[in-house]
Amino acid sequence: MLRSALFNTTRWVARPTLLTRQAARPTYQVFARYESTKANEALKAARKAKDKLQKDWQGPVLTYEQVKPKTLSPSADAYLIDVREPDEVMQGSIPSSVNLPLSVLANSFHLTPQAFKAQHGFEKPGKQQEVVFYCRSGMRSASACDIARRNGYENILNYEGSWLEWTSREGGGGKGSTA
Repeated sequence: MLRSALFNTTRWVARPTLLTRQAARPTYQVFARYESTKANEALKAARKAKDKLQKDWQGPVLTYEQVKPKTLSPSADAYLIDVREPDEVMQGSIPSSVNLPLSVLANSFHLTPQAFKAQHGFEKPGKQQEVVFYCRSGMRSASACDIARRNGYENILNYEGSWLEWTSREGGGGKGSTA
């Protein structure tokens, strides 16, 4: 830990005058810094762990070629989650995907499995299950990956091309099938 102190010092100087007297000069502030000899190791470790969690995280990125087979033969062990808002999903979505808007994602991970299913209409993903996030252009899906990681999910993937790449590759021109 660091300790600091602020000292006020006054300089007295003798002026050569007929009467030898001392006059006060301006006050200077001196900043002194002391390092304590005993550092709190637990506090340092807690700060390091917090910094590690708050550091930006880049999850594995999937391409269109890797996502396409997941939509053709969906698995119960894997989720394809669209983090766009419901009004955006009305324009279309990737087949076999489910919608879980980014605006409610963090709070939804704290729900019980029963409350999650009642609110969103599908089972809550397990912490070990594969979860692929996508959005419109890849920005919100990267944020969703980070939120999921901070909530203990381990097998997280980001379809960075997201909806824009999907529609350009599928030739849908903004139309897609709904899940």
